[in-house]
Amino acid sequence: MNNINTFITFTNLKHLRDMELTGTIKKISDLQTFASGFQKKELVLLTEEQYPQPINIEFTQDKVDLLNAYKVGDSVKVHINIRGREWTSPQGDVKYFNSIVGWRMEKGGASDFNEPTQATPSQGQPAAENKNVFAEDEDDDLPF
Repeated sequence: MNNINTFITFTNLKHLRDMELTGTIKKISDLQTFASGFQKKELVLLTEEQYPQPINIEFTQDKVDLLNAYKVGDSVKVHINIRGREWTSPQGDVKYFNSIVGWRMEKGGASDFNEPTQATPSQGQPAAENKNVFAEDEDDDLPF
């Protein structure tokens, strides 16, 4: 199973539009307002997969109000766009930056979104021990 498919759904790769992330809200930042009048809020979404990823998502201008209906711990699907920009430093160095911008959200658990779910240990049996899988020296079949 390809793990990236468990938390990002691409429906139009040509324009990097209509992507979705699902997970649990870990953090919602306070509203930031800049001198220009630009506003933004950030949300940290913890993906629900074998190795959960904290993904920072920006909501800007009128989209900041979308976050008012949500709180830390909510399971959500966030519709996103990926934005990129180029910046040239005063020394002439060119740098590139990417951001993930949210534009729509939906409440619900992973099963509400028809996402694969992970089996939970049955009652009476101890949960699997959390260990650092990268600390082991075993060979694996990963291509990198």
